[in-house]
Amino acid sequence: MLTKDKVYEITRQIPRGKVATYKQIATLAGNSKGARFVGTCMRTNPDAPHTPCHRVVGSDGAFHGYSAGNGIPTKIDMLREEGVQFKNGKVDLKSSQWQLN
Repeated sequence: MLTKDKVYEITRQIPRGKVATYKQIATLAGNSKGARFVGTCMRTNPDAPHTPCHRVVGSDGAFHGYSAGNGIPTKIDMLREEGVQFKNGKVDLKSSQWQLN
């Protein structure tokens, strides 16, 4: 069952310098169709930065919002600072997508 607690637990596992997609987190949390729910959880994250919602991006590496600082530019700056790789204005998922071991 997809719950906020499970989504936040998985999100806290994403290491510095890596990202996960909304769908990836939904799938790991038990419902591959729950990407929008994951987005809602990220938007209402009560425990940032301990739960690093800035490390969650779209399935194509695109940015779909960020509520802290100056929004998406802040998210991009934070990811760059962590070493996430970009290509054509999106996260390069081939090099920066987190894989749960």
